[in-house]
Amino acid sequence: MNLPASAARGEEDRSAQLSGGGATTPAAGPSVSRFATATTPPRRDREELQVRHQFPAVADWHYLDSAATAQKPQAVIDAITETYACKYATVHRGVYQRSSEMTGRYEAARKAAARLIGGQANELVFTRGATEAINLVAQCLPREGRKRVLLSQLEHHSNIVPWQLAGYEVDAVPLTADRQIDLDAAERMLTEEHRVVAFAHVSNALGSILDARRAAEIARSKGALLLLDGCQAVPRLPVDVAAIGCDFYAYSGHKLYGPTGIGALWGRAELLESMPPWQGGGAMIDSVSFERSTYAEPPQRFEAGTPHIVGAVGLHAAIDWVEQIGLDEIHAHETALVTECRAALRSVGGVTLYGPEDSAGIVSFNVDGVHPHDTATILDDAGVAVRAGHHCAQPLMEALGVPATARASFAAHSDSSDIEALVRGIETVKRIFG
Repeated sequence: MNLPASAARGEEDRSAQLSGGGATTPAAGPSVSRFATATTPPRRDREELQVRHQFPAVADWHYLDSAATAQKPQAVIDAITETYACKYATVHRGVYQRSSEMTGRYEAARKAAARLIGGQANELVFTRGATEAINLVAQCLPREGRKRVLLSQLEHHSNIVPWQLAGYEVDAVPLTADRQIDLDAAERMLTEEHRVVAFAHVSNALGSILDARRAAEIARSKGALLLLDGCQAVPRLPVDVAAIGCDFYAYSGHKLYGPTGIGALWGRAELLESMPPWQGGGAMIDSVSFERSTYAEPPQRFEAGTPHIVGAVGLHAAIDWVEQIGLDEIHAHETALVTECRAALRSVGGVTLYGPEDSAGIVSFNVDGVHPHDTATILDDAGVAVRAGHHCAQPLMEALGVPATARASFAAHSDSSDIEALVRGIETVKRIFG
């Protein structure tokens, strides 16, 4: 079942969230913070979101790996189950009633996926995820004689490898001292040879929030296009592609409390019109003969074959669920948890923190002298799930000077008990490794 969408948020508050994700960019500071003194971490006096009971897979498990994939609220589970159980049919093909109804639900999901980020349905392509979305742009975008793409040192591999495979020459923008994308450097580095600037809206490894509006202005100054990887931003803060001024925006469903195998690529209509199909088959055609084929208008042009029908329905349910709570509220909730978590980890001592103080829902750290895989294994024994590794961001790890980090990432269902369990587990790690 779908939940009702929340009332529209105030435009002033929404606009403030967009250019930099709602957080004030801090002054440059140390790239990592090392703490050795024990202090009592401050407790928050704000009321936390009370939605944990809606996540049956979490229960008493301290799940702090939402940046990898989000757990699913019951509303999403019910929508998927109900569709497979009694509403399922193909889309865009059948003339019988259930097929027509299923087509309507599929296209309603497209409208919701576009509306969520301030776009229009005819600009929203369903993909298997953000990785496929970025690959689609890299392979299909007319280059107009330009051969370079400007990325940053904190990009996920899915925003690096597709450009390499498509034959672009990659330039990487360095980071500021507090591990934000250095937009001053980006402005200096950008040339008229760059066809695309492609940045993470929020870093998956550090939670750094991009000043997206300024990034768009920089790209336009040289006639380049801006693609934003919104995988970590969309579940955490309001996004409006029109207010940002970007050209493409990609996000995945499974990080937004929805199912795997479904994602979205938003692109300006005129750009999608200029792009040839990436894959061929059913559904993406206008007419087919052995002599020649013609293709459907976007977005259908880019959706060859039978789509992930129930995935779209599940994504719609997830969007409705998020909108009912409000992304402003989710962002405030996760921001408070980040502040509490960083203070708590400081109190432990012997923990190195990475990234900015105002990161969006993500805290990366290492216990000094302990490999993060060992840290994560001991935390798992304590019922705490964190990610350990390079987080598909090996160039970033090189910039940090470490092979890997541990990462705690929050969600709407997270609360102070998760942080308390994390701290207890880290104290165990320190006792074991002495």
